[in-house]
Amino acid sequence: MASAAIWEDVTLSSIMRFWFAAWCGLLLTAVVTAAGAQAPESSAAVGDPTATAAPAAPVASAAVPSGSAAAAPAPDPAKQLSGEELYQLLRGAARGDGPGHSLLDTLGHSASAIDWQRAEPRSFLGHVRKLDATGADSAKQLFLAREVTGKVYVLALPAEPAALAKGSGSPYADLHGLTKYKLRFHAQVATAAVDGVSYDFVRLAQPPERLLVDRLFFIAIVLLLFLVMVGMGMTLTTRDFGVVLKKPRGMIVGPLLQFGLLPLIAMVLGRLAGFYEAYPFIFLGLILVAASPGGVTSNLMTYLGKGDVALSVSLTALCTVLSIVFTPLLLTLYGSNIPEFSIPVVDVVKTMLVLVIVPLFVGMVIRAKAERFARRAEKPFALLGLVALLFLIVVGIWSNIDKFADTDRYGPAFYGIIFALTLLGMVFAGLISKGLGISNYQTRAISLEVGLRNASLSMTIALLLQDQMGDFASSMFFSSGIFGLWMYFAGACTIYGFKKLLPVDEAELARHQKPGEATAD
Repeated sequence: MASAAIWEDVTLSSIMRFWFAAWCGLLLTAVVTAAGAQAPESSAAVGDPTATAAPAAPVASAAVPSGSAAAAPAPDPAKQLSGEELYQLLRGAARGDGPGHSLLDTLGHSASAIDWQRAEPRSFLGHVRKLDATGADSAKQLFLAREVTGKVYVLALPAEPAALAKGSGSPYADLHGLTKYKLRFHAQVATAAVDGVSYDFVRLAQPPERLLVDRLFFIAIVLLLFLVMVGMGMTLTTRDFGVVLKKPRGMIVGPLLQFGLLPLIAMVLGRLAGFYEAYPFIFLGLILVAASPGGVTSNLMTYLGKGDVALSVSLTALCTVLSIVFTPLLLTLYGSNIPEFSIPVVDVVKTMLVLVIVPLFVGMVIRAKAERFARRAEKPFALLGLVALLFLIVVGIWSNIDKFADTDRYGPAFYGIIFALTLLGMVFAGLISKGLGISNYQTRAISLEVGLRNASLSMTIALLLQDQMGDFASSMFFSSGIFGLWMYFAGACTIYGFKKLLPVDEAELARHQKPGEATAD
């Protein structure tokens, strides 16, 4: 099992310095970005989709068949929808909601009627998205180009379906296969109003380019988290799971509170703040991080808080294994009533298998076959967990830096609710554990284990699934990332409260912390 000696050089003050520096950087980024959003925008002509097009350079409009769409030299009279709203409208139409499948046909006719000679050239970064009609019209499809900022374009397809085939030589070759990647588009853009809603149409001028840097970024994220979980596995042996027999109450109450209490608190706070209705992906992000297992941070903070490190590590291991079931289950349970999207349960399970179960098993095999190496590697891999969290937060926020300008979405309520989530999780877990007669020493571990989660895992899951789910504002990722920052401060506050509310006799503490000794509950 991971020894407390791993953390012997770490102090609570060093953790707080890290936390303070991270938040200063985050706040500075938010201020600079918000200030930049107030500056006059004049970049529409060079491909900034968030800017307002100058009157001197109008975007081409479509001349479309009567009754299906109206020409729109100036799209002002038509209803302007955000990329997220437009995507949800079109996805609903593909399911048969609202205007239904007829809207897909109408958009196709509108695209074919556009005078592309007058279209505006534009380059942007984004993804190809495909919407398949359901029911009797399942053969119908609509392709979209979704810019990284969230702006949505309807792809104007060539008349010949063969142009979409792999190796066809057209700009649309293997369009189906491109849905997996982040791409650079070189296209022509035109605007038309369809049924009173303004749409931006694009026609590809060149085949979209896959970005090597983006591919390397995702490989780095997955590899980093994989190694962190291998490191966790190298701290474990099959004997560690025997703690269930030695400390039955702690090992039963811990998982119940982890997967029962914190997701419930997340649901209540998300509902009270109005995120469920106004920003459902923030709501789902709260559930995602609350349904994730504990990680190296909870073990570290338990050591600093003079709690039962052995119990903390065992709970982390057990809940990490259980998360393969409970994380997708809780996401589905709390998110099933949100009509705009569905939870990709199969993809969540696959992601959990690759990022959690497989590396954990690999680490345990290494520990069994090369115990000496595994013991030497404990500390470097434990520190790697903290580095992985910092890397994900810094790189993820930097790549989504424009999102800070959306203060309606990411305002004081957003930050306050996430802080309340981690703090209330620890407070209620402590109260319930004490109410069940668990010792102060173990209650400290359970409290921190419930409130501190593997934010690196939840951020990685969010990044891998956000495009598929239509999370244009990266709300699931941001929720997990801000949780990853807040939990250090909330954990420090909780540890301070332990001194008065959950006192532990120093003699008892010394007895508990003797190497190789595990006391019964």
